[in-house]
Amino acid sequence: MARDHRRLRVFQAAHTLTITIYKETRDFPRDAWYGLRGQLRRAAVSTVSNIVEGNARRGALEYVNFLNIARGSAAEAAYLVVLASELGYLSVTAGASLQREYAQLIPQLENLVQKMRRLAEHPTKD
Repeated sequence: MARDHRRLRVFQAAHTLTITIYKETRDFPRDAWYGLRGQLRRAAVSTVSNIVEGNARRGALEYVNFLNIARGSAAEAAYLVVLASELGYLSVTAGASLQREYAQLIPQLENLVQKMRRLAEHPTKD
């Protein structure tokens, strides 16, 4: 089964979030660059990268594994956005927007996990 990750809404949402995270963290205090800023950026990149890598795998179960990792990274990033907001590193508007976007992305990832699990359990013949 040929898959193109770029056609997935969940990929597009995660990619857009990653770009936004990089833009919004540019002005973090210098003492947070290798801590909170770096960790938040890594979690955002991990989310989208695991969607892409899982999508490139042949088996549905492998794909599910990578999607689970992506979901965990998205949850991590969502928490780090809350932390950065509470520390005053993100504007109120940016923090609230990012929190909403992660609150939408995580269930999208879960839905894709469930879909791929069903596909793995009941494969169709080509």
